[in-house]
Amino acid sequence: MTNTINNEQENLINRLIQLEQKSQRLEDIEEIKKLKARYFRFVDEKKWTDFGDLFTADATLISQGQDFSAGGGQAYGKMIGDLVGKAPTVHHGHMPEIDIIDKDNAKGIWSIEDLLTFPDAKDAYPGHNGYGQYREMYRKENGTWKISSTELTRFRMDPLKNWDPNTDPVTGQPVTSK
Repeated sequence: MTNTINNEQENLINRLIQLEQKSQRLEDIEEIKKLKARYFRFVDEKKWTDFGDLFTADATLISQGQDFSAGGGQAYGKMIGDLVGKAPTVHHGHMPEIDIIDKDNAKGIWSIEDLLTFPDAKDAYPGHNGYGQYREMYRKENGTWKISSTELTRFRMDPLKNWDPNTDPVTGQPVTSK
């Protein structure tokens, strides 16, 4: 048996390598989609520590032109948690455009809709139903995709009444003490 590879074998090997690379890109894209799904879910479930873990330690965090990068993802999650408290929120991400840059870096754009109601208190931010997009960068660290940069821009924000903590967020009925 000879150790030489003929053209047909070389073409087959190259095709297998290309298929393997394509498969890895598709797997990476799916993992990034799951990462962003967790982002939205953790905000709505008020899981601020888990939310903070979705970011790289050096993440850039910009929302509506304001930089919240200081302190990283954990500080960002705590700030949002302190602002929103137990108030009901709904976040949806749509139509992801994810491009793999290399084996450890990717970028993406997400269309979003968010519904935020803040606790009804003096000087509280107004609630809103917002529409816009996230522009993000992702980095794979120790085999796990994380958000390394995120920038939220809302194109429209329709005002909503803020949440009264003495009512059930679903029914609007007064909360009864047990």
